[in-house]
Amino acid sequence: MKLHPLVPALVLLGSVSFLGCRKVPLAPSKPIPAGTAVFRFTRKVRGPVELNLDGTRIPVQQLPKGATSLVVKGLSTGKHRFFLTSQHETFSPDLGELDMGADKGIYQITLVQKMDSVLYGKPDPLPTAEGLPGVTAALAK
Repeated sequence: MKLHPLVPALVLLGSVSFLGCRKVPLAPSKPIPAGTAVFRFTRKVRGPVELNLDGTRIPVQQLPKGATSLVVKGLSTGKHRFFLTSQHETFSPDLGELDMGADKGIYQITLVQKMDSVLYGKPDPLPTAEGLPGVTAALAK
């Protein structure tokens, strides 16, 4: 049996692409403190990222070179509804409910896909976020 000359090239290309994939940790490396939610992104997020928590826009501290996670601190125990959006990325899940316990924080893996929603010109500036008392959000590497 003779193999087509493209078969080894395809096998090599498939193995290189498989080995080149970066794995996202399914569990945090250290315990997350109570009142904190970490959204771990599957790829680097350019931003700006907008966070809506319980119907209120939360100001998010942006990083100039992108980030791999969003850390939200100061959440009270109970259920919180969130919505994530960006002008350059789409998230999955982009909305949902966080059930914050009294003893530990939440680690949420969020899939990210690049997408530019502004086709021509510059995007319109967004109004400043109101925020919730004691709740902070920041992008982190």
